Amino acid sequence: MLKAIGIHKSYGKLQILKGVDFEVKKGEIVTIVGASGAGKSTLLNILGTLDKPDSGQLFINNVEMNKLSNKNLSVFRNKEIGFIFQFHHLLAEFDALENICIPAFIAGVSKAEAEKRATELLELLGLGERLHHKPNALSGGEQQRVAVARALINKPALIFADEPSGNLDSANARDLHELFIKLRKKFKQTFIIVTHNRELANISDRKLFMVDGLMYGQ
Repeated sequence: MLKAIGIHKSYGKLQILKGVDFEVKKGEIVTIVGASGAGKSTLLNILGTLDKPDSGQLFINNVEMNKLSNKNLSVFRNKEIGFIFQFHHLLAEFDALENICIPAFIAGVSKAEAEKRATELLELLGLGERLHHKPNALSGGEQQRVAVARALINKPALIFADEPSGNLDSANARDLHELFIKLRKKFKQTFIIVTHNRELANISDRKLFMVDGLMYGQ
């Protein structure tokens, strides 16, 4: 599903990633753990094509990312990759249904089809009665589930999550972790998760460690 070879990244004289090699199989849940500053989020942004490495190669579904034009890369990212962040990044002026539909609209999906998909996802995630609630009327756990639905709307093959339970209490965090397992079983999606949460790390198929810009435990 994903293969990274020799990923290097520096900001000025500060070397963040020092030659990371990384592979993930289809349908795996892989967690990346490590101290703050180890390079986890930098790596996740590069693997998710939000940033580019200084050197190295990245393949997703056998497509080499650095050979795509910026436009084609944006289209690929929108259709094949979903993102879940610690902060939900929901738009306050839109309700849950509208927030979820935005990536589908960008992909050219009709309003009727996008709303149908979004409604099905909200029902799957236990939010069928919260379709038209705006983010400020939702709990933290509910907002994160809306963000998960938004990540899933275009049926991506690959989901990246950066500290997805970092802002949740223990009960909501546990629910979110169980949800990832459920989604993988239902949709056969691949998850790459950066986390400090030991419980989430332990439910994954593989737990990898970032230390000083290098990956261990593969």
